[in-house]
Amino acid sequence: MLNVDADGPRGGEVVLYGHWICPYSVRVEFDLVRLGRPHRIVEVPPSGVRPAGFALPAAFVAHSPRLEIPMIHDADGFLADSLPILDRLDPGATEEARRMARTVDAVAFPPMIGVYYAASDAEASVASLRLEAALAEVSSLLGHGGWLCPEGPSMAESALVPLYVRLDGLRRLGFDADLPDPVARHAEACLSLEAGQAVAWTLTQTDEFVERLARRRQG
Repeated sequence: MLNVDADGPRGGEVVLYGHWICPYSVRVEFDLVRLGRPHRIVEVPPSGVRPAGFALPAAFVAHSPRLEIPMIHDADGFLADSLPILDRLDPGATEEARRMARTVDAVAFPPMIGVYYAASDAEASVASLRLEAALAEVSSLLGHGGWLCPEGPSMAESALVPLYVRLDGLRRLGFDADLPDPVARHAEACLSLEAGQAVAWTLTQTDEFVERLARRRQG
């Protein structure tokens, strides 16, 4: 769902200020669809890909502390930062789901980001090894019928799914390890959900992601 109108939420919807290339925005969009929450997206590119002269919505400027996405506007007001947003969107989430979301964020995201922001192929190779180790750790967390928590797909999946969305791009940028079987099954299950289909990248989006990061690496 895309709407450049920056009006506030209407009829109980959630307005998400975000962009497909931002992993933290992908978390929130996945969670909105997972929860069946009515929403619309006001497209705000992250600062790293924001075109010169892009007109930031006034509400975003007023309420995003660092002028970075994601930010939501709902009946409870404005809120930035993906994990607190996930907490607000799902007040009934278990403590295990909240804890697991933060665990996978801490384990998987630093090495993932290390792969695509690596300054050289050699750095990307080192980051790839770290991501391989991180995914082995994620594999050890999977259980409960292949999900991260007993209740099935939860905010923990929302926290992790951006890695799965950009996996093809990560491979083109230097990640060359095989996924552990439980992680491969988890990725397939997440992306098969309606929420996963909503945030999955097209080949064009993957190409844009890779081209941007490859240019950055080449200086």
